[in-house]
Amino acid sequence: MNSWARVAIGATTTGAATVAYAAGVERRRWTLREVTLPVLAEGARPLRVLHVSDLHITPRQHSKQRWVAELAALEPDLVVNTGDNLAHPRAVPAAVAALGPLLDRPGLFVFGSNDYFGPTPKNPARYLVKSKRRIHGEPLPWRDLRAALIERGWDDATHSRVQLTVSGVHVSAAGVDDPHLGLDRYGRIAGRPDGEPGLRLGLTHSPEPRVLDRFAADGYDLVMAGHTHGGQLRLPGVGAIVTNCGIDRSRARGASRWGAHTWLHVSAGLGTSPFAPVRFFCPPEASLLTLVPRPSVAAAARPTPASAAADVG
Repeated sequence: MNSWARVAIGATTTGAATVAYAAGVERRRWTLREVTLPVLAEGARPLRVLHVSDLHITPRQHSKQRWVAELAALEPDLVVNTGDNLAHPRAVPAAVAALGPLLDRPGLFVFGSNDYFGPTPKNPARYLVKSKRRIHGEPLPWRDLRAALIERGWDDATHSRVQLTVSGVHVSAAGVDDPHLGLDRYGRIAGRPDGEPGLRLGLTHSPEPRVLDRFAADGYDLVMAGHTHGGQLRLPGVGAIVTNCGIDRSRARGASRWGAHTWLHVSAGLGTSPFAPVRFFCPPEASLLTLVPRPSVAAAARPTPASAAADVG
């Protein structure tokens, strides 16, 4: 066997092993990411917020259902769901079964494109170039899911301002419909939240800069989003290859600053399209955010060592 043949066989074997790991192991390696963010008003008690996104659930994904349901044991003060729950026309019972125990906690949600339309086969190369062309699958029963979530007490923040008190902290929240589909109408919620809430919280499925800029300009403390899958395929030392939206690759998952005041948290999500069931260096995740008060003006003016900065994922 000549050297070229050995190289070819080695490359083929490595590629096959990588795909087998990405499809058979990593996409089921359920992970809880924990982050601490200084976003609350001074004097507010800490809040534990569970961020769940991009379930892309199908009726037979029992392992995912069990793991998500077990997150209720964390006893979060608030649950935030940033969309793309469905991946099958008969997936609403599976989504409700997964989220069921969490529906006993206060919750907020907005929907994403894969709540409205089913997944379709796509050329992976399409994700490497920007395109406004959208390929939609069959309509999904998002109204049934919305009704189930609302019936259990969660609030739909889509183009709505929601006021709630969670563990003694007044939260003023608002959200937009999915910017990835061009459904966002920020004008419906524009303006600073009323009063002096302990937390100003914005929700969007896709973290498009045009929406994040509006939330930041209106003084929101934290914006939560999903959609990116953390890049879904990440390379060591490089990170996400693409984000499938307008934000840069460094923000594909975890927490980052958006302007001087606002924090952004992007969930890498818990699922994949059934037609691209792989993850690499990017396990499916939910995030537990511990929100704490912002530093006082005097404390913020003092130099802070890097080791004392917020936990950025």
